[in-house]
Parts: sequence; structure tokens; C-alpha cells
Amino acid sequence: MKKLLYVIVSVSMLMAACGTAVPTATATSPAPTVTVLVASATPTHLPSPTPLYPSAGYGPSNFPSNVDPLTGLQVADPALLNRRPMLIKVSNLPRDVRPQWGLSLADIVYEYYTEEGSTRFSALFYGNNADMVGPIRSGRFIDAYLVRGYKAIFAFGSAYVAEMDRFLKSEFANRLVIEGSSTPLKRYDPNGYDYLVVNTADLSAYATLKGINGRQNLDGMSFKLKSPAGGQPGKQVIVRYSGSIYNRWDYDPTTGKFLRFSDTLDDFDVQNEKYAQLTDRLTNQPIAFDNVVVLYVTYELYSPGIYDILFSGSGDGYAFRDGQVYQVKWQRNDTDVVSLTNPDGTPFPFKPGTTWFEVVGTNSTVQQTDQGWRFTHQMP
Repeated sequence: MKKLLYVIVSVSMLMAACGTAVPTATATSPAPTVTVLVASATPTHLPSPTPLYPSAGYGPSNFPSNVDPLTGLQVADPALLNRRPMLIKVSNLPRDVRPQWGLSLADIVYEYYTEEGSTRFSALFYGNNADMVGPIRSGRFIDAYLVRGYKAIFAFGSAYVAEMDRFLKSEFANRLVIEGSSTPLKRYDPNGYDYLVVNTADLSAYATLKGINGRQNLDGMSFKLKSPAGGQPGKQVIVRYSGSIYNRWDYDPTTGKFLRFSDTLDDFDVQNEKYAQLTDRLTNQPIAFDNVVVLYVTYELYSPGIYDILFSGSGDGYAFRDGQVYQVKWQRNDTDVVSLTNPDGTPFPFKPGTTWFEVVGTNSTVQQTDQGWRFTHQMP
């Protein structure tokens, strides 16, 4: 594999620059034995839904001014919604970077395959702030789709030269924020790793100072408190990206959330998966999300080891909420957030709260086992 080239660009330079998959048949064989840890409860970072939550729900448009259109929840401080979302790149390998800072406070997180068996997170912060998010890593092609769709400020740690070139030539070039003497991205070195991190309130204030902040149209998602009809049992989700990266989500009926468990050892023959519960180093809370959604998206080989994830148009997916699973379709135009529909085209309602998207290739397989649902990432 040829060596990747990276570029570091100053803020002044940035300012100046200014296919549908068919899942495999279900299987009944049990999943490999895993170590199951006791799940602990965690509060939501936004006010929990109450019996007064409207039966009609919210979305996909006409959200009240105090309701976060990315969670369907009222926010404690409605002034936070008068800004752009912040997309922050967060590392997942090496395993020493875990637990990461701030993920429990994100509205939405995208996980996707990068290269050489690894995944990375793109975390969206909007209805809440986090004092520290990181470790921050480099951008990928998929981030252009996400920044554009969520009208976001993008904080990242440089990029491969072709990816950076795409960012710099985009209409959002003035919303790119990397490490520099005048930016809020800072180094934090508790164990000699020299982590790159950011405070989201400082990042938003920086965007305001630069004149690039302000409320955006984020219509698209629909939310209802009541589970829709037609679901199947879906209390566990395993997403296997490679022999090095695989994860498990277990439904916790006490909190109504899915709890994240991450790989602790390489397992290339799918015989000895080992997990540990993922927590947030900032809050000491488990990583717990109300919705887990698996999206089938085209991975296109750009150059050896580099993929462009073509995250526009529509595709297949599976939505997990309330311990149930639903087959759905995802869709987004070039400047839209990701929304879900039922197979008949009607909007699919997210559970009010946070969402974690697992982005797998269109050739990925799915098995329904005695334990739950297992997705194996595969690309054309």
C-alpha cells in the first residue's frame, strides 16, 4: 500500500481558500460466545421525554424553536439552537485512545470504515455542550457529505492531501477548523499521548467570532415517543467491521437505551470476540444511545486504501429502538440531514433522543441469531 500524504493547513490558508443492497437470508445459528458485562444506567444529556410529549411527535419539519431537530427533545438552553452543529472527528484506534472524551453528550455519531481494518467517528454536537471532545483525528471523504448535510462547523486534525483538497475547494471551506494558535483545538497530555481535543462551547464561540455561526435549517428527521408497529425483537446489535474492529449494542430496558460494547482483542477468525463496555472519559457515563441505525452505503475505492463513501441518494437500513428492529430506507439530498422512511415511503420515527449510525458497505451481510442481529461489513 502506498504511503499516505498529509498536509497541515493554517487557518489563514483555509480562510483564503474560501446502489441498493439486498441483505442475506437470516440464520438461526448462535453468535460466538462473548463476555457480557453488567450494563449501568445513564441519564440523557437532554431532558427526557415525558407523558406530555405530543402523540403526533415532532418533524420532519416545523420544529418548535426550543426542540432540537436532531434529537426531537426540548433543550435546557434554547439559545444553543441558534448556532450551527459542530462535527468533530474522533479516534477509535489504537485501543489506547479509549475511552474517548465527550461522546455521551453528542446528538448524533456516525461510525464508518476508514482503512486497514479501522473505523472512526464523526460526532455531531448541537443541543448540548461538552467541555472536552477527542481525541480528534484526521478527516475523510465522508465528512464532506456530513458537513454539507448538517451545515456544520468541522473540527478535525488535517487530512490526506486529496481529501483536504476537496474540503478546501468546497463551499464550506471557511467552516474548517484545525489546530492552530488562534483556534480552540488544543493539546491535552495526561499520559504522554498529546491528545488533540476541543471544548464545544469554545468552538461555537470561535465560529461566531469568525462570522460563520447561526441557526440552520435542519429539517428531515421525525420523532415519536411510541414505538411504531411492525417491529421484530432487536435487543442486541453486533456490527463487525473487521477482525480488529467490532462492536455490540445491548438494549437496557431500565433506561430504554442501547449500551455500547467495543472490541478488546483482534479476532480474525470470528471465534473469540471479546468486548468491554465503552464509557465516556469526560462524564464517566456509559455510551448509551436511544437509536442505533445501520445504513448500507456505497464505498467507492478512490485509491489504494482510500475510500469515498458516497453518502447521498438513498439506500437500505435497519433501525433499532425500544428493543425492536425495523427495516427502513435512508435518504439524503446533497444538503440534507439523513432521514428514514418505512418501505412504503412514509416517515419512520426515531425515538426522541440520541442516534448512533453504523455505516456499512452495500455488500454487507446481516444474520438474525438467537442473540440478536449481526452485521458484517463488506464492500464491493
